[in-house]
Amino acid sequence: MSTFSLRVAKADFSALVEKASQGEFVTITRHGKAAAVLISVEAAEITRKALETRRPSLAAYLRTFPGGELDISRF
Repeated sequence: MSTFSLRVAKADFSALVEKASQGEFVTITRHGKAAAVLISVEAAEITRKALETRRPSLAAYLRTFPGGELDISRF
């Protein structure tokens, strides 16, 4: 993962986009603190799909266990 200041990122944006498109994570800092990350489209799609995945609640998950006669109605 490469890290660049915002000033450098503005000046060399095309090069940073190229790095990101090749799979490298490019961190952009503002005042010395990480402010943004450039990533490839593929990495963004994987992240988007992972965030959209619906996961059951713990109570719903526990109900799927065989023989699990737990009273979890309070959840």
